[in-house]
Amino acid sequence: MTPALTPELEPGTGHIPFGRLLRVETRKLFDTRSSMIMTGLMAVLALALVAGRAVVLTEPPKLFTLAGSAAIALGILLPVLAVLTVTAEWSHRTALTTFTLEPRRARILTAKCLPALGTAVMACLFALVAAVPATAVAAAVRGVEPSWNVAPQTVLGWITVMVLMTAQGLAMGLLLLNAPAAIVICMAGTALWSFVAQLGEPGETLAAWLDLNATTNPLMGGTWTWEAAARLATSVLAWIVIPGALGFLRVVRKDVN
Repeated sequence: MTPALTPELEPGTGHIPFGRLLRVETRKLFDTRSSMIMTGLMAVLALALVAGRAVVLTEPPKLFTLAGSAAIALGILLPVLAVLTVTAEWSHRTALTTFTLEPRRARILTAKCLPALGTAVMACLFALVAAVPATAVAAAVRGVEPSWNVAPQTVLGWITVMVLMTAQGLAMGLLLLNAPAAIVICMAGTALWSFVAQLGEPGETLAAWLDLNATTNPLMGGTWTWEAAARLATSVLAWIVIPGALGFLRVVRKDVN
């Protein structure tokens, strides 16, 4: 008789090890049809943007300038991938199976969020690596010296911005548990706050403090002040911390029957 296949459990606890959960959720992040399309599209667009920027440059190519052009694709697709990560269990109706195998839902949610945030970091590093040959080739074609100088704080700030955008996707996905609605909110934020900023001084003030795209600019621009830090903290609280906490509580308490 063939023995039943059961997951390896932690000795003395009867629970699945967190490392195993993390590996499973990382695999699930990339092995579904939608996630494979999303990651493939993200890689292709990032490469295309880096190469396109290298072609149209009229000045000596700079490594970070070319790498930063990939932010257009990353800033849009990373939050979408994050939303799909935390809503797939509910749209595919597999949440009951997942939470039966591991009843401690907080561990499942943590294992889902960490790979998405890690993907944001890896995507930025991928863009930087892709920009190296693009910078060299563009400089050779134009017969000029390329600029390889990249300020570490600028790169760290850029990566932090991409991580925060991804975290917003996770927070909205957890709060709504509806992929289309969460994606629309994440994507419409820029246009919405641009409209609000045109509504006079009150609108400008609201946008300055609550528009996550605007409050994260000082992370890369080198214009860091205490007021900028306060604005960033306010927007992160409004769009990541509060929605994420409410969504976390909703998933932990939600009936999946």
